[in-house]
Amino acid sequence: MEVGIDSFAASLPDPKTGKPPSGVDRMADLLEEIALADEVGLDVFGVGEHHRAEFLDSAPAVILAAAAARTKTIRLTSAVTVLSAADPVRVFQEFATLDLISKGRAEIVVGRGSFGEAFPLFGLEARDYDALFAEKLDLLLRLRETSHLSWRGKFRPSLTGQGVFPRPLQEHLPIWLGVGGTPESFFRAGALGLPLMVAIIGGDFHRFRPLIDLYRRGGQEAGYTSDQLKVGIHAMGFVAETSQEARDAFYPGWSHMVATIGRERGWSSLSRQQFDATAGPGGAYLIGDPAYVANKMLEVSDVLGGVSRITFQMSSASLETAAMKQSIELLGTEVAPRVRASVNG
Repeated sequence: MEVGIDSFAASLPDPKTGKPPSGVDRMADLLEEIALADEVGLDVFGVGEHHRAEFLDSAPAVILAAAAARTKTIRLTSAVTVLSAADPVRVFQEFATLDLISKGRAEIVVGRGSFGEAFPLFGLEARDYDALFAEKLDLLLRLRETSHLSWRGKFRPSLTGQGVFPRPLQEHLPIWLGVGGTPESFFRAGALGLPLMVAIIGGDFHRFRPLIDLYRRGGQEAGYTSDQLKVGIHAMGFVAETSQEARDAFYPGWSHMVATIGRERGWSSLSRQQFDATAGPGGAYLIGDPAYVANKMLEVSDVLGGVSRITFQMSSASLETAAMKQSIELLGTEVAPRVRASVNG
């Protein structure tokens, strides 16, 4: 099982001053976090894409390219690229360039995004949400196969054999399909034979098993083998010396983020008790001490019928850089080795 981290480059207010860190400082901290993840042997680091004041990740390929220059082995991916609002040609070019800079470590996780800001920002209609994604995913996958393509669609000017360069170092640039809870998205990923990245941000893991089974069924019906149908999980996660320390570090930022987004979406407020329950044995948060988190990751894989990758969404945690770095170090030096030893042993 691969173990990694996803970041949204969250810029949260300092609990003491009420002010967020400067963009320069937050970006410097993020690059240090990615470098540390590489040093401690984690497998992958992902950077999301949002177009909101709370996050600094509107250009993930730029951040990942900066990280590529200071890392050696860790794979670098989006988490996710909001493909519905992007030009697939530019997405391919950006990540092919990243692949060259990183010497073959680039990946893309594409999705439709859970926020709607990108649609009006780039002059798109929210009513075309599904059609935009289907068409653009088709084009991106075709671009992966050939440098000169003839293609016609509804939302983008046609291609009539123009060359799309550069080409990546990897023969097939890895493209994962990021999904939430829509059955059609799971089945589509399987039918296309794409690895699946499931965003699980609440509730419990068990409820996703039928959807993942649907993904595997779609892939098998399309002729793909079980080895080709990889499943990854993106979940809230944080590690500290004790489970209490981990939850105390994660809760303030999580509470601020949930309250901010909840006001926009009409959610009811969530209490510390509810947070602790979701971080507990039956919930979907991987927050605790190293042994607890490692055991819960193994349980997740068993519940979901086998998982190839788990990435921790840590950027809603404490603003203290030291706490974040400690979490990354514990994840790489204590949690990941326990998980790999159990899976491989």
